[in-house]
Amino acid sequence: MLLLIIQDTLKDKKKSKKDMNYKKLGNTDLNVSTICLGTMTWGEQNTQEEGFEQMDYALDQGVNFWDTAELYSVPPKAETFGLTEIIIGNWFKKSKKRDKIIIATKIAGPARAYIRGGGNNYGIKKMTEAVDGSLKRLQTDYIDLYQLHWPERNTNMFGKLGYEHKENENWNEIEDVLGNLKKFVESGKIREIGLSNETPWGVSKFLELSKEKNLPRMMSIQNPYSLLNRTYEVGLAEISVRDKIGLLAYSPLASGFLTGKYRNNELPKNSRIERDGDFWTRYNKPNRNNAIEEYYRISKNHGLDMAQMSLKFLEIKPFVTSVIIGATTMEQLKTNIESVNINLTDEVIKEINKVQSIYPNPCP
Repeated sequence: MLLLIIQDTLKDKKKSKKDMNYKKLGNTDLNVSTICLGTMTWGEQNTQEEGFEQMDYALDQGVNFWDTAELYSVPPKAETFGLTEIIIGNWFKKSKKRDKIIIATKIAGPARAYIRGGGNNYGIKKMTEAVDGSLKRLQTDYIDLYQLHWPERNTNMFGKLGYEHKENENWNEIEDVLGNLKKFVESGKIREIGLSNETPWGVSKFLELSKEKNLPRMMSIQNPYSLLNRTYEVGLAEISVRDKIGLLAYSPLASGFLTGKYRNNELPKNSRIERDGDFWTRYNKPNRNNAIEEYYRISKNHGLDMAQMSLKFLEIKPFVTSVIIGATTMEQLKTNIESVNINLTDEVIKEINKVQSIYPNPCP
């Protein structure tokens, strides 16, 4: 009997690892986990020790895709610039498991004065400083996926509406940026490249010019996507599917609002909104609470964890490559990763879509 129990336990452990899902990154041969480990709280809400614990656990569960940025930790400030990359680099050095991880990082767009003097960053001089800085902090010879954190040109992002066109702007032309990135790809410092906070026009131009000029091709788009913000589905989803440039969905739980922990105006101690509510104003919208209550009701009626339901709805979309989770506690991390193993019935999906029709994108 004891032998059977041990065998069953080992089977369960093996099953938990096998249950992680993987997809190709763009049209590359890189298989990335459909759950991506977000890291921006490390160095602010989380210590290095806690970051190490998260990395150990995530890798053990089959999460091989991690996302960071030179700007992190968040909220961004001069004294913590690059700290998250440093923590990851220290883990690489200690664990000797760099080869097990597909690491994604980002260069900041038009930036604060403490980042290379401020201003545009996608020229060759500043980009070289950025790439070399990330490599040094990460203690690695190469970056698997290097992303442009946000556009240099004037465009809408971070929930802004009402596009206002400006002529004669000062920004590095897309062809030049791709040419700069090509140098790093050819030198082996970067394997693949991606976009973040980008628009349909921007994505299309990057793809068009890379094909016309034989320049590196963008393989991913890291944009916000959640039950409170499904605007990605309007135009970018089609591009993702047709052109094999999948979405890396960030803020999938809307900074915790889709976990249910902020219901009834509760602000748990040390939570993101309790600590830095002024930074996360994109979620201060009129119909937010109404939509959240409906999604909470659906999860309870179907015996689902609200966070897992919210994550799984994104993961199964054909235009999504990976869902970027961020956790400040191990309990949250385990819950989020386990979302790959739940099933959403057609009825649950139908009910979720009905809420979207009543409260469309309350927090774009």
